[in-house]
Amino acid sequence: MKKPVRIAITGAGGQICYSLLFRLAHGDLLGPDQPVILQLLDIPVAEQTMRGVLMELEDCAFPLLQDMTASTDPETAFRDIDLAFLIGSRPRSKGMERRDLLAFNGGIFKEQGRALSNMAQRHVKVLVVGNPANTNGLIARHHAHDLSPDNFSSMMRLDHNRALAQLSLKIRQPLHSLTRMTVWGNHSPSQFPDLSQVHVSGQPIQHFLDDHDWIEQTFVPTVQKRGAAVIETRGLSSAASAANAALNHMHDWLHGTAEGDWVTMGVPSDGSYGIPEGLMCGFPVICHQGHYQIVKNIELNQFSRTMIEASWRELAEEKQAVSSLLT
Repeated sequence: MKKPVRIAITGAGGQICYSLLFRLAHGDLLGPDQPVILQLLDIPVAEQTMRGVLMELEDCAFPLLQDMTASTDPETAFRDIDLAFLIGSRPRSKGMERRDLLAFNGGIFKEQGRALSNMAQRHVKVLVVGNPANTNGLIARHHAHDLSPDNFSSMMRLDHNRALAQLSLKIRQPLHSLTRMTVWGNHSPSQFPDLSQVHVSGQPIQHFLDDHDWIEQTFVPTVQKRGAAVIETRGLSSAASAANAALNHMHDWLHGTAEGDWVTMGVPSDGSYGIPEGLMCGFPVICHQGHYQIVKNIELNQFSRTMIEASWRELAEEKQAVSSLLT
């Protein structure tokens, strides 16, 4: 029997986690022979909900679920963990300014960054999902003084998956045939879903799609506004699709991207493509043996550069808004 992998999940009483936890316990992330220990974290008002989730996990009788705990203390939840899904964050309420939301959630991720630094394994992989994910990831990474910056990433995979799905529907080609999609920038309506480098069964997308009006006027805004459209239609925010994206993101980070393909991850900028260092930004990355690397030397046209700049400038504004949390 393998040594169990310890996985922390924050916001454990919420809907995204409810869709994620059972898949983790089933082995969908680490495989059918890897035991796991789930260490749940949420705020005190959600403590009873977490207990109910533990009861359901027990009732599933997952062979791989070796143990599980629920806590309201980050240091307890992060003790000795190998992986972390930081999902819990306060949603924006009516009348709340974005700056206020950034500051409120920034305080949460400052505390969690410190707790990770104190308690987690040095090789821990931390995926920040709670919005605004890129800036929350920046804050958590900044305060995890004893961990490498490369231990952290933020989730852009939901946007990446949405972009693939919209393109597949448009060109009537199976999803598994599409590679090299990128969503640049911020996980917000300023993001830029870029299909210019996509291949379809190894062939450039231009062989299948030559409709710039559809790309600029339909594809890009549809992906940018998809989260709001789900809320409008469903009456609730994305949960199952977000959980699935978090699983996809962590799976590829751990196990590697497919040969000839890349994925979108929010990672610390190294200055590539004119995106300033010091921002957590959506980039195309290749993963291998638990490490990620930004894809270099992609040729970008002026439209792409303009769209990418608009998104990274928004990230720079968010960083400025939480500057007091980055000292």
